[in-house]
Amino acid sequence: MSLPQPIGKYRWTICALLFVATTINYLDRQVLSLLQPALEEEFNWTNTDYANITAAFQFVYAISMLFAGRIIDRLGTRWGFALAIIIWSVAAMIHAVAIPIGQGTVAILGIVGISGLSFSVVGFIVSRSFLGFGESGNFPAAIKATAEYFPKKDRAFATGIFNSGSNVGAILAPLTVPWMAYHWGWQSTFIGVGAVGFLWLIFWFWFYEKPEKQKRLSAAELAYIQSDEEIVDVPADKEEEKAEKVPWVKLLGYRQTWAFAIGKFLTDGVWWFFLFWLPAYLKAQYGMEGTAIILPLAVLYSMTMFGSIGGGWFPMYYIKKGYTPYDGRMKAMLIIALFPLLVLAAQPLGGISFWIPVVLIGIGASAHQAWSANIFTTVSDMFPKITVASVTGIGGMAGGMGGVVMSKTGGAVFDHYASIDDITTGYTIMFSVCAVAYLLAWVIMKSLVPKMKLVNLKD
Repeated sequence: MSLPQPIGKYRWTICALLFVATTINYLDRQVLSLLQPALEEEFNWTNTDYANITAAFQFVYAISMLFAGRIIDRLGTRWGFALAIIIWSVAAMIHAVAIPIGQGTVAILGIVGISGLSFSVVGFIVSRSFLGFGESGNFPAAIKATAEYFPKKDRAFATGIFNSGSNVGAILAPLTVPWMAYHWGWQSTFIGVGAVGFLWLIFWFWFYEKPEKQKRLSAAELAYIQSDEEIVDVPADKEEEKAEKVPWVKLLGYRQTWAFAIGKFLTDGVWWFFLFWLPAYLKAQYGMEGTAIILPLAVLYSMTMFGSIGGGWFPMYYIKKGYTPYDGRMKAMLIIALFPLLVLAAQPLGGISFWIPVVLIGIGASAHQAWSANIFTTVSDMFPKITVASVTGIGGMAGGMGGVVMSKTGGAVFDHYASIDDITTGYTIMFSVCAVAYLLAWVIMKSLVPKMKLVNLKD
């Protein structure tokens, strides 16, 4: 009797590449938030100024997500992902010359009669806009690669692993950025972190190819990857051509698209808020800045690792009990949505020690990562692979717009309450919004798609 042939593990090499790319993605986007207290003093920014800078990133990121998914569906994962990381790495580095960029931009705006803008604010808005454009390609490409290399039952776990790169990036950033800024100046942080993306490209081109063309895959592993392959009416080498024939308008006609997009809109802004405003919160509430924020932020984002990986594993418990992948995921997401409610206690108990809000917000942020690993995977549960990046892009655009709303709202709320010397109330309001967002999102998603239903593009 012959022993069964080992399946092989090459698909996890691809998952590792996605993990590293996501780590770099979050390193690049978090540099500014860690420098915000120092740059605020150097350039006399208000909370609204900073909110406008972060909102510019989120707005461009959101709009670009719509096109990023489409472009990646057309270019394919290999070249689409490479183009995205080249653009965002260059954009990250040009933050170092934000002031000259701002001077040139303000001069141009002055010609058309727009004046009174700060060089620093405009320069960082331009730099952040280019960064948002490039970074918009990360998740559509990573989700598409996951759909290509993993069967449906493994995708949430694989997504949780690569998505944990956002946590690692968030951990590495406070460990490196304040130190680099202190020793070499704030410009060095943007240049150094931005350059890392070009190193990743070498490994991406070396190791990545579509499974059907990947010579490093065993026949057994390829068969495992394709074990639940949906049936399409076109050859595999014509997938991009098929994708081009599925317009956005048609995708927007499905309840599944709206469930994903609304879920992202209501919850992505929470993560953006934590990512961009926590250093400012620690300064405003506890007078902590510079290297003093390294340990609490490192602890907080280390906690999110458990949420990201555990959240990807969690629905497997229900799937093994006989639930469909979507229904098992939604069951898990309901439980996950309860944990952010603990953030409601961050401000009332924050007077005891800064560690209490750090831990409670860490639990909320960890729950977000668990939620994120699952909501991303609902796309590949419900849609054919040829449209996964496009639908992910639509949802990403909605999530980015949710981030814009949270940033602008946060900036206005904080400036208002700072003006009456009551910044604590401002953070209480924003933390309350963050706490209830997931339950609201779950109720709407479940209402739109009560049970698993695979989209049929012929309908």
